[in-house]
Amino acid sequence: QVQIVESGGGLVQPGGSLRLSCTVSRITFRAYVMGWYRQAPGKQRELVARITSGGSTNVADSVKGRFTISRDNAKNAVYLQMNSLKAEDTAVYYCNAVPATTLPWGQGTQVTVSS
Repeated sequence: QVQIVESGGGLVQPGGSLRLSCTVSRITFRAYVMGWYRQAPGKQRELVARITSGGSTNVADSVKGRFTISRDNAKNAVYLQMNSLKAEDTAVYYCNAVPATTLPWGQGTQVTVSS
């Protein structure tokens, strides 16, 4: 069945950077708009960035200028480069299709921004 695996999270100081990776198996990857979502404690999951098969991107206002999404269709992979991290970026990060109605959720990767 479809499997989504996220990686690359960790503990980072404010102002630091992380690069998240996600691989998706057993789908026609290039057929999907993909996105990175995050869920902070006590909050709803939110979409922070999306990318079309052709590489067109959109990011949420809260991360604009700091986060960049990219993908490699040959590797069934999507990435999130996160720079200038803030405490409010602390969350579990997930990748999924946009909208997230057809694929299962992975386990996510925890990002903690703290000094």
